Amino acid sequence: MEITNVLVANRGEIARRVFATCRRMGIATTAVYSDADANAPHVAEADAAIRLPGNTPGETYLRAELIVEAALAAGADAIHPGYGFLSENAEFARAVQDAGLIWIGPPVAAIEQMGSKVESKKMMDAAGVPVLKQLDPAEVTADMLPVLIKASAGGGGRGMRVVRELAELNDQIAAAQREAASAFGDPTVFCERYLETGRHIEVQVMADTHGAVWAVGERECSIQRRHQKVVEEAPSPLVEKIDALRAAAGEPEGRGMRARLFEAARLAADAIGYEGAGTVEFLADEKGEFFFLEMNTRLQVEHPVTEQVTGLDLVRLQLQVAAGRPLPAQPPAMRGHSIEVRLYAEDPAQDWQPQSGTVHRIDIPGVTGEFTVLSEPGVRLDSGVVDGSVVGVHYDPMLSKVISYAETREEAAHLLASALRRARIHGLVTNRDLLVRVLRHPAFLAGDTDTAFFATHGLDTLSAPLVSERDERLSIVAAALSDAAANRAKARVGAGLPGGWRNLPSQPQSKSYESRNIGVCEVRYRIGRAGLAIEGFDGLELVEATPDSVTLLVPVDADAAVRTASPDATAPERRKVRRRFTVARYGDRVAVDSPLGPVSVKRLPRFEDPADHVAEGSLLAPMPGAVIRLGARAGDRVEKGQPILWLEAMKMEHTIAAPAAGLLAELNVTAGQQVEVGAVLAVVSTEDESNASEVEA
Repeated sequence: MEITNVLVANRGEIARRVFATCRRMGIATTAVYSDADANAPHVAEADAAIRLPGNTPGETYLRAELIVEAALAAGADAIHPGYGFLSENAEFARAVQDAGLIWIGPPVAAIEQMGSKVESKKMMDAAGVPVLKQLDPAEVTADMLPVLIKASAGGGGRGMRVVRELAELNDQIAAAQREAASAFGDPTVFCERYLETGRHIEVQVMADTHGAVWAVGERECSIQRRHQKVVEEAPSPLVEKIDALRAAAGEPEGRGMRARLFEAARLAADAIGYEGAGTVEFLADEKGEFFFLEMNTRLQVEHPVTEQVTGLDLVRLQLQVAAGRPLPAQPPAMRGHSIEVRLYAEDPAQDWQPQSGTVHRIDIPGVTGEFTVLSEPGVRLDSGVVDGSVVGVHYDPMLSKVISYAETREEAAHLLASALRRARIHGLVTNRDLLVRVLRHPAFLAGDTDTAFFATHGLDTLSAPLVSERDERLSIVAAALSDAAANRAKARVGAGLPGGWRNLPSQPQSKSYESRNIGVCEVRYRIGRAGLAIEGFDGLELVEATPDSVTLLVPVDADAAVRTASPDATAPERRKVRRRFTVARYGDRVAVDSPLGPVSVKRLPRFEDPADHVAEGSLLAPMPGAVIRLGARAGDRVEKGQPILWLEAMKMEHTIAAPAAGLLAELNVTAGQQVEVGAVLAVVSTEDESNASEVEA
């Protein structure tokens, strides 16, 4: 069979990744897109693009019949499902083949067998693969806790809940069912014992139509949030450690952890007659024992780390297998180390709250390749967004995957952390600071990366800003001086003079900014004959200020002061460090980047508009979304943390809870209502306010 035109039944980074390999192979590409994705990069890059009317996944990317129609209309002869959406939907695969198109994926029967996590575990148990016992939700008792609720179909953390209190079980099952139905069209869930500190290890398999089955290599994906992977790497540091210890003890190489994992993965693939790319996932403990979790009958999000340590293009192999070509006799050996992080538009410090809006700029320095296997140590970028892209509320908020490759794990971690720290990411709050702190954490560098990493090391500490408060204030000074330079550049008179320059002493110039980390910060400065004078920053010298950058000479601590070389000099001369700050403005938002760390602030107007204020106790919508149900009514007494309503956005449920005990004075929404970011959903009056009102009455 010859493949000449591939339609990718997906969006964003996923579609762009497949298109990149197709272009390298001389294969034409076809994209599908929702109305929300009309201007997305994957649409512009395809040779042809077909609109799927609507915005939500259920209206667009989950409509199998529309995608098959699009492929036929565009003249495509094959469909690649990507990962997510319909990629593990057996009915979709069958519909593709029934239409006479080539399905770039495993056999329909294999998808069906692995599509139900309930049935697949029974099959793996029979095949000799170690499994965790499944629990019937109706039979879970208190002594079985904690348990993990999982969606039988799909993955990516959707439909997953950890339950530690029996009284919460039914509500959590119902919530998991709603999420699973919304994301995968199947509300079936099941329970299993939850291991608090397990290690998530997975094996990449590749099988052809001639009977060859490869275990290409393993990955470790233990650092997760909400059961969704955040950091992935190959090879696994746990497997490396276990095998090194067993080798030192004189155990045979063939019985090491890696060998046993590969054997179990091949058994799983053989048991279902697998073809194409797939991943067998295991949960392991620190002793090297492991249990089958599931088999993903598709390419994984984290496949680039396996590509980097093997030199393989896994998408290319998928296309070749789908065309009937055989695999070589043996897969290549692993070499070096690769780490991938998922850069999300989300706020880890606010319960991983997803963000939406415009990505004004995304620039990762040191990138040596995009959507391609690096042959030398460097940084690879697989991104779904470019400057100006809009992150909406209908899809996952992942912006990019940033991948490092180096000879050693330590070098790969340092390389990736450096690239992320120096990245210019403007417009949205992201998890960048957390990723850098994880990559530099002593526990991570030691390979101690279980699924409880964030809980163990403190999410508040890991999500703290990279820049210190002092350095953030210095960056805000740079923002003020750059803003002054921008104002002078637009001035009709005296544009050549420094902003705020005075021949005689006068009142200082003033500019105010608001930061998420330090609140309102006022910069008061004078520029006169003696140079720059900034209140609170003694000895600061201005070298240059333009609308785009500011260069300062920053004094170090007084303890570092040195005397001049002159023997007659008595006054110490403070040592100063030259610092350059780049500045970008987007309306009232100002982004300042420097080696000290990234800073984003809001420029405050000189005079406030009273209409901008909201009542104390107001609950604002953190993102656009749909109210799916209410937990209280106006006039109810509520406790701190009590759910007031549930908002659905980006395929996840988000609980809006009371910030304090009090009276639910206002409830401004109804179930099913669509709300915009910043909308006042409800107002909770504290008990003190409620009592005062009753006394006045």
